[in-house]
Amino acid sequence: MTENNRNLFPGEPPEAPEPAPHSAESASLEGASVAGPISGPAKPAVPEDLRVPWDWLDLLLFGLFVFATTIVFGLLLLAVGRSILHLTPAQLQKSRGAWGLVQIAAQVVLDLVLLGYLAAQMRMKFHAPFWRTIGWRSLETTTSPRALAYLTLVLSGFLLAVVTMAAETAFPPKHALPIETVLQDPRAAALFMLTAVLVAPLVEETLFRGYLYPVLARSWGVGAGVFVTGTLFGLLHSIQLWGGWWQIALLIAVGIVFTLVRARTGTVLASFIVHISYNSLQVITTLVALHGLRHLTPVK
Repeated sequence: MTENNRNLFPGEPPEAPEPAPHSAESASLEGASVAGPISGPAKPAVPEDLRVPWDWLDLLLFGLFVFATTIVFGLLLLAVGRSILHLTPAQLQKSRGAWGLVQIAAQVVLDLVLLGYLAAQMRMKFHAPFWRTIGWRSLETTTSPRALAYLTLVLSGFLLAVVTMAAETAFPPKHALPIETVLQDPRAAALFMLTAVLVAPLVEETLFRGYLYPVLARSWGVGAGVFVTGTLFGLLHSIQLWGGWWQIALLIAVGIVFTLVRARTGTVLASFIVHISYNSLQVITTLVALHGLRHLTPVK
C-alpha cells in the first residue's frame, strides 16, 4: 500500500517512519554531546575569610603610601623638635626623653593615618563596610560556649608571653636594645606601654592579619601566607630590638602564632585578643620589674 492510500483511512494511525541507520560515528558524537566537554579537576573554593576585593596592586600602592608617609612624618618630627621643643635635629636625637616621646606620638598619628587610608579605600573604591571587609568578624564556635572560646584566646596570649619571656633569658642581648632607652624615661615609658596595649594590637592586626594575610594566603597558600605575614610582623619591630637577634627571631615566631590563630579561626578578632593579652602581660611584667616607674627620673 502506498503512502497516499494509507492516508485515505483516517481510522488507522500513521506508521512511524523508519529509523535512520545508526552508525558508529553518530553514536560517538551522541556520547560526546551527552558527556559534555572534558575539563580538568575543579579548583577548590576560596575560603570566605580570604575573599577580599583588594589584590597585589592594592598592596603595592599601600606600601608606597606607607613609605611616603613615613618620610613625611620623619620631617615633621624634626619640625616639631625645632618649633615646639626648640631643639635642633642633633639635640632632639640626643635628648632620649624628648626623642622617645616625639617618636611614640608620631607613631600613633601614623597608625591612625594608615587606618584612615584603608577605611577610605574600603568605602570609596570597594563600597564595602570597613571592619567586616578587612576581617573583623565575630568568633564562630561549634560546640563550646563563645565565652569559653574568648577565655581560651586570652589565656593563650598570656601563655605565649610567658614562653617568650622565658626564652629571652636563654640568649640575652650583649648590648642595650634601642627599646630600653625609651623605658629609661618615665613619660616615654608610660606612653609606650599605653600604646602597646591600646593602639598597637588594633592597628597591627588590621594591617597584617586583616589586609596583608588574605592576599598572601590566597596567592601562595595558607601555610606560606602565615609564615610570610608573621615574619614581616617580626621584622617590623626589628628597629626596636636591633642587635638582639634572638629577640627578633622570637618576635617573628610570635607573629607567626598570631597569624596562625587568624587563619584557624577566620577572623582578625581572635588574633587581636591573643595579641592584646600577650602585650598586656608583657607590660604588667615590665611595670613590676621597674617598680611602677616610680624610681625613674625624666631623661633630658
